[in-house]
Amino acid sequence: MNISILGTGRAGTSFERALRGAGHEVRLLRHDDLDHLGSPDLVLLCVPDGAVTAVADALPVSERYVVAHVAGSLNLGVLAGHERVASMHPLAALPSADIGATRLVGATYCVAGDELVRDVVSSLEGRAITIGDDRRTLYHATAAVAANHLVALMGQVERLAEAAGLALEDFLGLAVQALDDVRRVGPGEALTGPASRGDMATIDAHLAAIPDAERSTYVAMANAAFELSEHRRSQTPA
Repeated sequence: MNISILGTGRAGTSFERALRGAGHEVRLLRHDDLDHLGSPDLVLLCVPDGAVTAVADALPVSERYVVAHVAGSLNLGVLAGHERVASMHPLAALPSADIGATRLVGATYCVAGDELVRDVVSSLEGRAITIGDDRRTLYHATAAVAANHLVALMGQVERLAEAAGLALEDFLGLAVQALDDVRRVGPGEALTGPASRGDMATIDAHLAAIPDAERSTYVAMANAAFELSEHRRSQTPA
């Protein structure tokens, strides 16, 4: 398949390497370099969400190719005016071209529109899922919580570790174990610690010990842990 990618950032370069590795003929272009599109079967827009409409509007309209974006928060309306449109958002973090290209192979993709993108996902050995437009924003919010919020939480771990005279690396093994437990038995069964036991004395001691700036995040997550624990207990047969 001939694929022209518009956008040379982390997403564009990750897709370029992954798709080339899957045997496609790929051109990686700047978002405004439309004179070198070639004769693509697919034009893949790997630009920031806010730029998708403008870049799509600048593309010549043609029935020869599919215009697709990789934005998780946008539906196909942003590509209005083109005859064949699609989207394929990967549920994968793409911090660099090398890491991103590896993760795109075998990833889960939320797809919509022209069936051509399903062929692309298949060529990457990926799994395709679909979501209704009315749940698209909720889907993307969930992805942000799963990745971005998890990273932000590790930022708090790093700050607390440093306040205790330790390092983030000292706690990463514990975090990996917890996430692996979630995968194995689900969040409810994976939950341990004071909130899972209703141990308010220990939580109060934590709040007294941690820096003031970290307390609001700790309280929010402790409350979430309490709710998860209560839900687990409500689901346990008497």
